[in-house]
Amino acid sequence: MISSKNLSNNDKLLLAAIDLFAEKGYKGVTTQEIATTAGLSEKTLFRHFGSKQNLLETAFDRFHYTEEMTKLFNEKLVWDLQTDLLLISRTYHEIMNRNRKMIMISIKEEDNLPGFRERNKKPPQQLFKIFTDYFTIMFEKGKLIRTNPDVQAFSFMAMNYGAFLNNLDNGVNFPSVSLEEFIIESVQTFTRALTP
Repeated sequence: MISSKNLSNNDKLLLAAIDLFAEKGYKGVTTQEIATTAGLSEKTLFRHFGSKQNLLETAFDRFHYTEEMTKLFNEKLVWDLQTDLLLISRTYHEIMNRNRKMIMISIKEEDNLPGFRERNKKPPQQLFKIFTDYFTIMFEKGKLIRTNPDVQAFSFMAMNYGAFLNNLDNGVNFPSVSLEEFIIESVQTFTRALTP
């Protein structure tokens, strides 16, 4: 049972739902079970979220990377390609690994809930736009060769998402390559290829 007194009722319900959905699947969990695990009543769950699907969607929106990554791009970049890409990669993997259960749920439930597939597409599309803008600005500053910023954004995102998926269920397919080694080498390769 979740017992932290510092969490709001919403957070208790969200965290209980994530744990239970990850363990049993969306359909295998009742709202009563979520409320009980959170130490609250089912009435409180419905008052805060209205339905089990709204609870899942709220958890997905709350624990995805969009807000943190947007803040990183707006506040922490130094406009040096290697430095920025290292920070971006490390932050992305830290967020994705922290929210591993939610990501697993979103992948598993994408086709089972009305509208969830579309909701699942929004964070990567938002990150893609942020990356495209970054590569465009870097070119305008003379710090990047002329290239297609959409292709570079997609390449960098796909490379990092693939590395995350490799470790998603703790079944590392390539144990001789650590995540940190991957981040450093891939960023160095990307930087060498795109620096004028």
